[in-house]
Amino acid sequence: MNLENDQYLIQGIPLLDLVKKYETPLYIYDSSIIKRQIDRLNKAFDVPHLDVHFACKALNNINILKLVNQWGAGLDTVSIQEIWTGLKAGFDPSRIIYTPNCVGVDEIEMALELGVQINIDHIETLEYIGHHHPNTKMCIRINPHVMAGGNENISVGHIDSKFGISIYQMPLVERLVKTLGLKINGLHMHTGSDILDAGVFSFASDILFDVAKKFPDLEFLDFGSGLKVPYKEDDVFTDIEELGVILSKKFNDFCKDYGRKLSLYLEPGKFLVSECGFFLVKTNVIKQTPSTVFAGVDSGMNHLIRPMLYNAYHQIINVSNPGGKPRVYNVVGYICETDTFASNRVVPEIHAGDILCFKNAGAYCFSMSSNYNSRFRPAEVLIHEGTDMLIRKRETIDDLLKNQIEVI
Repeated sequence: MNLENDQYLIQGIPLLDLVKKYETPLYIYDSSIIKRQIDRLNKAFDVPHLDVHFACKALNNINILKLVNQWGAGLDTVSIQEIWTGLKAGFDPSRIIYTPNCVGVDEIEMALELGVQINIDHIETLEYIGHHHPNTKMCIRINPHVMAGGNENISVGHIDSKFGISIYQMPLVERLVKTLGLKINGLHMHTGSDILDAGVFSFASDILFDVAKKFPDLEFLDFGSGLKVPYKEDDVFTDIEELGVILSKKFNDFCKDYGRKLSLYLEPGKFLVSECGFFLVKTNVIKQTPSTVFAGVDSGMNHLIRPMLYNAYHQIINVSNPGGKPRVYNVVGYICETDTFASNRVVPEIHAGDILCFKNAGAYCFSMSSNYNSRFRPAEVLIHEGTDMLIRKRETIDDLLKNQIEVI
């Protein structure tokens, strides 16, 4: 998004024109940013084979998935529903990784039948597959006991995490592999999201390499993701180019010691789509209290919950008045909760009717939205090669009621 002649534009299209066409609240995605991020990853790593799998829980619109597929990435899924969506988007099952957590064997069976790459983090599930599907190739998700991430809710590699099989349980896993003849073709780890330091990946990779030496038939090592992107000016972020240099060398050295070349997998979600997204809302009211000025907008935690759930920062721009005098606001929503998007935020002066834009709204924003307070979820628009396209209609009351059955 850039500012020209007091107008904010995406791929040359004024945001205010999009608001007139599609109304608010509105999610907008810039496809060129997704392509840029995929290209950055591919250029950053110098390994025999890099395989990027998009973590589609971040943004699951089927049009986004189709573009990701066209640009050569695979898919990282965590549910059978995400697998179904990926298949609908045209992904070959072999390009889909399925990493469930705390699911039943019925879902495991469905995934096995579809032929996707299974990534298991539960010892009993390993045993189940070994007994019932002995020829299935499996990846094992290990918990490296590395605490990393920008918030405790997204730090998943610590010792008390529900994710992964502890590295201290690897002797048991090795015995199961030998006894049941399990076919382990990959190892996976993921320490958390919003990781700042390439050294965290380097440290955790040493743990993964040590475990990998115990499994002679590996085809790939999956380093997950958790790459942090900037959310504001001068923000810290993961230096992907530095990470590529460090991890590529360590990976290539490991492959040499291992005796053959493996594939290096990454599963970025936020890194690919966070910066591509922009969430537009309309200011309903300006409300003054003895100590605070509230800017109340036509959205809330039902559409963008990250600030409330993770204390996440989203830069807020006054699209209608970019040159206005800076003032301090609490930007809040219309939900019957304390749904505060930002406190004491400096924004160019806001008036009722002004359009505000939340940046970094591509990852874990629409995909975590809800119908709380019986509010409709917003429309989604894709801007691709200079053209704006509606890729999800705004919900209506019929959408809210369509699965309810009147029996009274």
